[in-house]
Amino acid sequence: MTTLYETISSRSQKNNLAIDLLVVLAGSLLMAIAAKITIPFYPVPLTTQTLVAIGLGLALGPARAAAAVLAYLAQGAAGLPVFAGAPANGLGLAYMAGPTGGYLIGFVFQSLAAGFLARLGWGRSPVTAVGAGLIAAAAIYPTGLLWLGVVIGFDKPLLALGLFPFVLGDLAKACLAALIFPAAWSMLARNKG
Repeated sequence: MTTLYETISSRSQKNNLAIDLLVVLAGSLLMAIAAKITIPFYPVPLTTQTLVAIGLGLALGPARAAAAVLAYLAQGAAGLPVFAGAPANGLGLAYMAGPTGGYLIGFVFQSLAAGFLARLGWGRSPVTAVGAGLIAAAAIYPTGLLWLGVVIGFDKPLLALGLFPFVLGDLAKACLAALIFPAAWSMLARNKG
């Protein structure tokens, strides 16, 4: 199936590499902006990065979304202050080697998971959008928890530190995806005719 981006872009341009590169760059900048937006939440504040990584996957598909996230990571690795808490918490590769480094890599897996699900038609209805959001949200945790364990030690309560505080936020972001993406598909269908 086609993604939201492919459906929209097929109406105006076909296979335009320049537009695809601009879309990837825009996605990377959206990730950087999302890193700076903090939402008060219990038990920990949330950034909107996971929502954006999932949204990029649902909108752009796996290849373009992963390219956008990789471009974002490259910007951060180069020392640009694009990560949450940067520059106060460090910059570049030093920041990426910290406790959140695995979660940064996990954004790639989130965008890929959401993108592959979008290719299967998920995200077009509220039920499949919630499912895609939850599956993609979970995709950040293997690398995040593994890296967290490497940095702080596997003898620490990793699930209590790196998973449980974020579950409610992930549920909220999945529900938000369930509102956004089916609405976008519905608007496209209305405008088609």
